[in-house]
Formats: sequence, structure tokens, C-alpha cells
Amino acid sequence: MARIRIWIDPQHRDGTVCEHAITPSGKPRDPKAGCTDRTRYQVMCSEHGAVGEPHGLRTLAESTQTAHRNSHKAALARPAA
Repeated sequence: MARIRIWIDPQHRDGTVCEHAITPSGKPRDPKAGCTDRTRYQVMCSEHGAVGEPHGLRTLAESTQTAHRNSHKAALARPAA
């Protein structure tokens, strides 16, 4: 059985993944890095891809991440038919 990975991608406004170092406010640490600020967070699953809609706050994405992880656990606990 393959390991399922669920993570949160920080994204720029255009949906590209933001890998820039940022300040606690979400602004780029290096103004010359070309970062347009992190504006949303997308929950990703190695099995299902993007999960739900992007969230404006990481804490909201974390609850979606937990719920999706729990749905995988529940599916494993169900007996095979």
C-alpha cells in the first residue's frame, strides 16, 4: 500500500506555489525575490490532488487538511466488501 501524503501549498495570487522566505505578515523577506505575496493556501493530497477550494488563511487550510486525512483513515477502517 502506497503512503498517502497530505500537505498545504502556499500560493501566490495566480495559483503558483510560493517557496519564498516570508515575514510573519506574509510579505517576502527579500523584496528582490520576485514574490507577489502569499495570498492563499491549497490543501493537496498525493492521491486526490487539490482538495477543496484554496483558503485565505493557513489555519483554515489546516482544518481541511485534518478532515481530509481523517477521511483516509476512515476509509482504511471500513471492512472490504
